[in-house]
Amino acid sequence: MKRIGVTGHRDIPAEAHAHIEAAIRTALRGHTGSLRALSSLAAGADQLFACLALDRGAELTVVIPSGDYEDGFDDPEELAGYLRLKNRATLEVRMAFPHSTDEAYYAAGTYIADNCDRLLAVWDGRPARGLGGTGDIVRYARERGKPVTVIWCEGVERT
Repeated sequence: MKRIGVTGHRDIPAEAHAHIEAAIRTALRGHTGSLRALSSLAAGADQLFACLALDRGAELTVVIPSGDYEDGFDDPEELAGYLRLKNRATLEVRMAFPHSTDEAYYAAGTYIADNCDRLLAVWDGRPARGLGGTGDIVRYARERGKPVTVIWCEGVERT
């Protein structure tokens, strides 16, 4: 079974969304046979990836950073998306952090990087805004020789 993980930004600019969605679809389509998708189901890239992977027939592993992770969803639609996707997961992995901290996010991201065959990074190439951000997980994966596919829309900047 091929395992593809995701790391990525929570805020995908509207003008980049279609490009990023198409690139994720292409990356998923490039794999034949059974597929396992690993995601923390954060808003933005994580949820988009999980939806597209499930649509392709992948099995979903959700990696939950902390015991209070759901409390971090301020937007009711994003929380609903998280819960809907979590309910479709075939496997749930919980990090041993009671509270959502940068360390918890880093642990979840490194778990995904360590347990996938390829990491998709919806990443603008900028440094992480806090420990466990996309840039940190990309660096971690690359340092360990993990194949990383960066997906972004050239010329588009996040706010």
